[in-house]
Amino acid sequence: MPLIIIECIRNRQITGTLNRGFEQEESMKVTLVGNGRMGQQVAEVISRSNDHEIAAVLDVDARITPEIFQGSDVIIDFTVRQAFMENLPAMLASGVPVVVGTTGWDDAVDEVRRMVSDARVSLMYAANFSLGVNIFLRILKEAARLIAPFEQFDIALEEQHHTGKADFPSGTALRAAELVLAGNKRKRTIVRQLSDDRKLAAEELQVAALRLGSVFGKHSAFIDSDVDEILVAHTAKSRAGFAGGAVQAAEWLIGMHRHKPGFYTMDDFLNERLS
Repeated sequence: MPLIIIECIRNRQITGTLNRGFEQEESMKVTLVGNGRMGQQVAEVISRSNDHEIAAVLDVDARITPEIFQGSDVIIDFTVRQAFMENLPAMLASGVPVVVGTTGWDDAVDEVRRMVSDARVSLMYAANFSLGVNIFLRILKEAARLIAPFEQFDIALEEQHHTGKADFPSGTALRAAELVLAGNKRKRTIVRQLSDDRKLAAEELQVAALRLGSVFGKHSAFIDSDVDEILVAHTAKSRAGFAGGAVQAAEWLIGMHRHKPGFYTMDDFLNERLS
C-alpha cells in the first residue's frame, strides 16, 4: 500500500533565533501569568534571548490586579481555564496587550472577544504557538480541501500528550478538526469518544486522544482509501517551540496594539508574516 508521510518536526534550537525576520528596535518587559511547565519554559526562552526581560512572574498565590501589570509591555498567560477567566478582567483593565496560551475555554471565545473589544486592548490567543504546528494546520486545511471531491478518501485525527495534560482532545486537535470540517463538507460533526453500541457514521470526524508518559505533543491526520494512506503529522521535540512562538507572538502583538488593538489569532500573525 502506498504511504505518503508529511511530517513537520519542530527544531529544538528555537532559543537564540527569536528575532529572525523581526525588526525589534527595543526590548520588551514581559509579565508571565502562570509558573507551570509552559510558564517556566517561556521564562527560559526570554532569559536566553538577551533581547527581553521578565518584569514579574505571577503564580497561583498572586493577587491579580490591573496595577500589577503597569510597567510591562506585554502579558503572557499560561494557566488553566478557571484562572484565566478570573484574571482576564484585571489583565484587560491594565491596558497591556495579552498573549494567551491557556486552553480549554473555546466555549467562551465570543464572550472574550466582546470583553477585549469593550476594553479597547489587544489579546492574541492560540491553542498552540509553535510555528511548526501552525504550518501543519495550514497543510491539513489544504489536504482536507483536496480530498473533499473524492468519496473514496476518509479522514480522522489523533493527538498524543503527556499524562499531566488535563483537557482532551487538545485545543490544537479541536482547531484541526474545525479546519477539516470547513474544508470537507462530507464531515459535519466531531466525535471525541467512540461508543460501544454504534458504528461511526460517515459524516462524523473522529478526534482521538491518547495520554502517554511525557509526550510533548503529537498531532496526526490519517487520510485513508482502499489503495492509499496519507499521513500529515507534527511532532514536538520539546516545549521550546511553543514558548519561542509565544514570545514571537508577543513581539508582533505589541506592534499591532499600537496601531490596531483587537482580538488576534496565529492565523492573523501568519497572514501578516506571509504577506
